[in-house]
Amino acid sequence: MKINENRRSELRTLQETLHYSFKDQGLLNTALTHTSYVKGENRNAGHNERLEFLGDAVLELIVSEYLYINNPQMNEGLMTRIRSRAVYENALFDAARTIDLGSYLLLSHGEEHTGGREKPSILSDALEAVIGAIYIDGGIEPAKEFILSFAVNFINDAISTISAKDFKTLLQEHIQQQHSGNLEYNVISVTGPDHKRVFTIEAAINGKPYGRGQGNSKQEAGQNAAHATLMMLGAIKPANSEDTE
Repeated sequence: MKINENRRSELRTLQETLHYSFKDQGLLNTALTHTSYVKGENRNAGHNERLEFLGDAVLELIVSEYLYINNPQMNEGLMTRIRSRAVYENALFDAARTIDLGSYLLLSHGEEHTGGREKPSILSDALEAVIGAIYIDGGIEPAKEFILSFAVNFINDAISTISAKDFKTLLQEHIQQQHSGNLEYNVISVTGPDHKRVFTIEAAINGKPYGRGQGNSKQEAGQNAAHATLMMLGAIKPANSEDTE
């Protein structure tokens, strides 16, 4: 598809936001072309589905690599859960809105009138297509740099916001995978009035004490103890820990 000068100007502005300059602006333009746009009079133009497919794979690879390198004790099950949380549609939608990606999309008139520029599915797919375009144009390093510019925050958020109901399960999985031994939860103390008890529970592996947690129920305290133990074992990192590549 031929790109006129007005469109080239728009693409240059976006590239400044992306902090990446395309050798082939046609790739970026294709990444921003929704399938609805290529129907009818524009049917000869390319659309972004193939780039989206590629970008999705590159995104998963880079996030997986980041988790693997920066969390050496994290088991496969936990890495999978965190990756899924970090790259799901709403996270990508938020990243796409941050760079105002919707304003650069090529859409059909019908999609335009139904709010296509703000649809999470369209924006998240377009972001993956942009990742694919960067990868084809410049290789893995610029794609990695772009992905980590937004994904690190999502990764840390995923680590810190995993539902508390998962911590005991995640710790058990980690111990089983590492063949670390038997896991026990011991009540250390119960304080406070009857209507507002505070339980302190300690997790122990093969009798060795690890993390402690408090809560208004044994369940809550146990989950917090499991969370603390996962951090002590290096299976998860605190959300405010410094990021290293």
